[in-house]
Amino acid sequence: MESQRDMFRKILVANRGEIAMRIIRACRELNIATAAIYSEADSTGIYVKKADEAYLVGPGPVKGFLDSRQIVDLATRIGADAIHPGYGFLSENAEFAELCQASGIIFIGPSPHAITLMGNKVKARELAEKVGVPIVPGTTGDVTDVKQALAFAKKAGYPVIIKATAGGGGRGLRVVRSDAELRENMEVASREAQASFGDGSVFIEKYIERPHHIEFQILADRHGHIIHLGERDCSIQRRHQKLIEIAPSLILTPKLRTEMGKAATAIARAVNYDNAGTVEFLLDQEGRFYFIEMNPRLQVEHTVTEQITAIDIVRNQISIAAGMPLDIQQKEVTLQGHAIQCRINAEDPKNNFMPCTGTVTAYLSPGGIGVRIDGAVYRGYPVPPYYDALLAKLTVRGRTWEETVSRMRRSLEEYVLRGVKTTIPFMEAIMQEPDFLAGRFDTSYLDTHPDLYKYHEFEQPEDLVLALSAAIAAYEGL
Repeated sequence: MESQRDMFRKILVANRGEIAMRIIRACRELNIATAAIYSEADSTGIYVKKADEAYLVGPGPVKGFLDSRQIVDLATRIGADAIHPGYGFLSENAEFAELCQASGIIFIGPSPHAITLMGNKVKARELAEKVGVPIVPGTTGDVTDVKQALAFAKKAGYPVIIKATAGGGGRGLRVVRSDAELRENMEVASREAQASFGDGSVFIEKYIERPHHIEFQILADRHGHIIHLGERDCSIQRRHQKLIEIAPSLILTPKLRTEMGKAATAIARAVNYDNAGTVEFLLDQEGRFYFIEMNPRLQVEHTVTEQITAIDIVRNQISIAAGMPLDIQQKEVTLQGHAIQCRINAEDPKNNFMPCTGTVTAYLSPGGIGVRIDGAVYRGYPVPPYYDALLAKLTVRGRTWEETVSRMRRSLEEYVLRGVKTTIPFMEAIMQEPDFLAGRFDTSYLDTHPDLYKYHEFEQPEDLVLALSAAIAAYEGL
């Protein structure tokens, strides 16, 4: 178990919103003081109030969160021992991790070497192949001209997928099914990659039709111990960005889980990985799995793994960074029941998931057995246009798949969030769709179920919504 004597005194949380709240909560349980950073757009954020200290960074709503020198200098000035980057922003920036090290600040994440290696998808593929983990057929390096791309496509056969060498989150990805589409999309993908990651290099892989997207959660300490916490099925996504995450997968056999888990830990061991990370695979229709990438950071969807293992991933991140050994062995990791996470985004699914801004005029989160909310939203919260559209993560757990789905459906029905359009009614529709209920879904699910977008939007006069919210809150307080 963790010893307070060996822990940090103060951690600077270099993030915002719900993930900043998640880290602050873990620190509070460990009796570690926290310092938040915020832009003027976040001045009224809950996480700013919950941290022990808070500091304005700038300029603008985004640049302050990306200014490595400003953040490290602030940590030094206020006496922080460590920085937790959360996800996004600087979480996968090797130069930031190196700057922390050079300044005597602990970076709560993997080493700069691991970030650099795993952040480059081409190098990561080469590493996986070296340790005997199957990879999707692809180019041996970055593709610099269309002739190279066409030659690979002719050999592998269409469809193929153009991928950004750096970064993730579905940016810089293009699936193409002909020479003409390949020519047209090469430059587009490169421009998008350059804009998103500062690196316009791309490579090409054979596109696996209708796979499951399966990822394994890794924990590794600095004493050579590496374990996995089972898998998550992240197949339900739009434009390669995840919407619903499930743990464990409904289609993995115990044998396949063991094989994929060993592959995931082998990749982590080969890069001398420490801290939390996620190894991602595609699982084809014949049950063959292929390594696609490793994310050297905390994932948005870590909550579903925590719910079925009762292992606090963020708490472990902190203790690992403090130099402590893992206090759990692989044989002690048990997967109990099922869990689902729905991303509650300020988006309009009926309008191509267009991000929505505005002020939250009514808010009441669901509760009850097996229900978890990770969020930073409240009545009067102004949804800014500058950041990711994620408002909250609703995670539920049940003993069986059927119980878990019905609990999620009930929780979504109970969720009151008015003032901006959200994904809540869309998620409700999915929880009642027969194929989802039967576990028949893969990465093509949203494309092959267009009726999901015909969901009913429950519109009411705002004063009635507010009255109902107050009534429900009063009733549950009895």
